[in-house]
Amino acid sequence: MTNAILSPNNDPMGTAIRDYHQQGKAARLRVLSSMFEEDEMPVAHLFRTLDKMPPLEQRALGMAQGRVLDVGAGAGCHALALQEQGMEVKAIDISPLSCEVMKKRGIKDVECVNLFDQQLQGKYDTLLLLMNGTGIAGKLSGLPKLLNRLKELLEEGGQILIDSSDLKYIYENEDGSMDIDLNAPYYGEVDYQMVYKNIKGEPFDWLYTDPMLLASVGKQCGLKCQIIEQGEHYDYLAKLTL
Repeated sequence: MTNAILSPNNDPMGTAIRDYHQQGKAARLRVLSSMFEEDEMPVAHLFRTLDKMPPLEQRALGMAQGRVLDVGAGAGCHALALQEQGMEVKAIDISPLSCEVMKKRGIKDVECVNLFDQQLQGKYDTLLLLMNGTGIAGKLSGLPKLLNRLKELLEEGGQILIDSSDLKYIYENEDGSMDIDLNAPYYGEVDYQMVYKNIKGEPFDWLYTDPMLLASVGKQCGLKCQIIEQGEHYDYLAKLTL
């Protein structure tokens, strides 16, 4: 986890976002992983409006208050929905292409910056990390670093709204027992690589955490964790406060 920003010619997702914004459609955004079969991310999904968002995201946006920082904002669907409700939102992303699109879509405060870059300063009442916000940690060992960094940006009395999924369902047998190798790395650590047209992004680590683990690491970092809502597919929304 460096302060890196993506290079525009090595940014599959940003290119897909730009194409969709310009043309109203995009080619296939492929998602590869050593752990799963090849998948595809529907680019239109990144432009969804509030009424098309899953209940957990709608709930998170309904809870947002004060000055909001939208981390890993992508095409800006969450930031835009909040701005339309009259809220003060800053959207950040490490993709210059995505940031360009967000500006063109009318988001007033957009910065192309890595969350871990100390140039990013200020205090926010709501830190929003949606679409598996814990993923930014990369691996379980990076979760304390992520939470401590969020804490630095949190206004007193503020909240971190973050979602994730418990991947244990992948290892669950029909009788409810689990096939998890306890000597292997944590089962929520996944590797991904995105491909769009002829652009192949760098492989990256992405972390899914179960709610108990998030609460436990949060506690170590001096944060209280409350599970706000659970979705139908082992996904959940958590609120972390000082």
